[in-house]
This record gives sequence, C-alpha cells and structure tokens, in this order.
Amino acid sequence: MIAIGSQRGIFDVPEDVVYMNTANMAPLLRAVRAAGEEALARRATPWRITPDDWFTDVERLRDGFARVLGADSDGVALIPATSYGLAVAARNLDAKPGEQVVVLEDEYPSNHYTWMRFCERTGASLVVVEPGAIVEHIGDRTRVVAVPNVHWTNGSLVDLVAVADAARKAGAALVLDLSQSLGAMPLDLDAIRPDFLVAVGYKWMLGTLGLGCLYVAEQHRDGEPIEENWINRAGSEDFSALVDYADAYRPGARRFDVGQHSNFGLVPMAVAATEQIADWTVPGIAESLADVTEEIATRARALGLTVSAREQRGPHMLGIEVPRETAHVIARRLGEDGVVASVRGNSVRIAPHLHTTRNDVDRLIESLSRTADGG
Repeated sequence: MIAIGSQRGIFDVPEDVVYMNTANMAPLLRAVRAAGEEALARRATPWRITPDDWFTDVERLRDGFARVLGADSDGVALIPATSYGLAVAARNLDAKPGEQVVVLEDEYPSNHYTWMRFCERTGASLVVVEPGAIVEHIGDRTRVVAVPNVHWTNGSLVDLVAVADAARKAGAALVLDLSQSLGAMPLDLDAIRPDFLVAVGYKWMLGTLGLGCLYVAEQHRDGEPIEENWINRAGSEDFSALVDYADAYRPGARRFDVGQHSNFGLVPMAVAATEQIADWTVPGIAESLADVTEEIATRARALGLTVSAREQRGPHMLGIEVPRETAHVIARRLGEDGVVASVRGNSVRIAPHLHTTRNDVDRLIESLSRTADGG
C-alpha cells in the first residue's frame, strides 16, 4: 500500500489553520460542501423531488457505508447518532440479574449511559475495565461486551479479534462503537463478527452530523426497532398505498432506520464523503495517517512528552498524556498559536487527517515546544 500523502487542496481548511481535531469533527471535503450546497438548492424546489428520490440516494449511502464496513448493504441501517444505534442494540439484547455487561473505563458517555440503563432494566451488573484487561473480564456471566476499536480519549488500541473470540466463547453479544475508527482503520468484519456496530458520520467518515450507520448481524435483523416510521415498512415505495398498513418491514436492517433518514440536504453530502473514502481506500488512509502520527509522536517524545508506542494506538490519533489541568493549559496555548486540538480525560488528543501538511506538523511541534519550555 502506497501512502496517499497530504490532500490539503480538496479539504475546506484555511492555510493558516492547523486542524488536529478530526476526532471531534472532520473538516469538510470541498466535494462534500458542494454536494450540500447543491442539495439545499434542490430542496428549495420540492416540486422537483419525486417519490423515488426518497429511496435512491439513501440506498447509495447505505451501499457506501457497507463498502467501508466490508458488509452487505442489507446489514446497514441509517441512524442519527451513536446513542440511537446503541439504543437499538440494547432494545434487542437481554440479560438477567447476576449477569454482566463489560465496558471500558472512561468510555464515551453515550456508551456508558446506555449500558448503565440496560443494567438497571435487566438487573445485570456493569463491569468497567481498563482497555488492556477486557479479555480477562469476559466469562460465563458476561452477556454483553460493548467496546470501541480505539479509546476515544487517546487512541489506545483494543484488540477486537481477541475480544470477539472471548465474547463468542462466553456466549456474549459484542457491540462495537467505531465512531473513532471507521473510515480511518481497516476492519475485518468477518473475523470480528459483531452483533451490532455503530459509527457516526461526521468524524472519520468525513460526512455530516445527523447521519451515521448501524450494522446489524443477520441473526438480529428480525428484531424490534425503537420507532415505527412509515418508510421502513414493506411497500412504502408506493405512496398511493401507504394507508394499506403492512405488518412486514423492508428487507434486512432497514427496519432500524431512523425516521426522516431521507434527508435531502444531508444524504448527498454523506454519499460524497463515502465515495472519497472508497477512492482513497481505508488501508491507504490508515497508512498515510500512521506516518503523520508517528512523526508527531517521535518529535513530541523528544520534547519530554509522554505518548504511547505506535503498536499501542490506532494509526490516526494519539494522546499526549499530562495531568488534566495541564492538558487544558496546553490546548489553550495551542489554540493561541492557531493549532486546534482537544482535551479528553488526561490527554491532549491529536487527530490529523489527509489535510495535514508537514508545515502543520512543524507548527504543532513548535507550539508544544514553547509550552513545554513554559513559553
């Protein structure tokens, strides 16, 4: 695989901004912004929108998410947020008093709260573990394992193949939140075989707020959605027959689609983003970002800062580990130098993408150096 290199010109990022915050929200590709502007102009003339248009771009987007996942399109539902997809998973799983749900320490709040409420409903116990200790906490009483691919605060890597193997041996469901890795890290779906998988569209998928994806394994596709909307029922393509109420749903995971997912403003933007990712390929993106993050890590260590080793983190993001109060000071001083990063837990989280240039890396390191020196 040949590294792609900087693609600054096709991102809508000003030259004077060093944006290292893709893990918070990706900058827009120019093609994605153009697709949105064209979509809004079309939405302004609703007489041009036909019944077929409620389905065609939606299915293009479903196909685009499926390509990135390495899944079949029938396994993909369109969701507005991580919390929505996790709610679908929790609705279709169960546990008993005395059984356990395993989640990560300092996990993203939507994940933690979902399984905390699940445990309140079922009487199960929530087991909070460190990223490196997941497998040893999966046992006969485990019913759900809910983990990411990388920790959202610092990019620490989770061995999903090992976790998935342990979950299967225990008879536990595996629920993945890949919001911080889908589109930037290769995924072996056949090896991992999750029960449910969620990812937002506005981070590493380079799309918009309000449109992400939920993958549902085949054995769960006849499950119960969390809402009943008209377009998810069989025969909804025939607008003249919508009052002929149907018990059956549209095929596959489409029953789990959020209502109003045929968003005429957002869907074309998300389609454009998935098409660009397909063109670059996820392995190509990952290798390119690994080169950038490793250079940042090496130069940050030379300043006396603490960064995890390459094999311990994802290729696309890293955390500079410092006390929380110090992290906020560093992030503020970076911002004063035109470098945008974020603080998550005890980490200054650095998350570049293909818009990042060598000059951006130099400016980041120069700003870190001044901060480390007390400047």
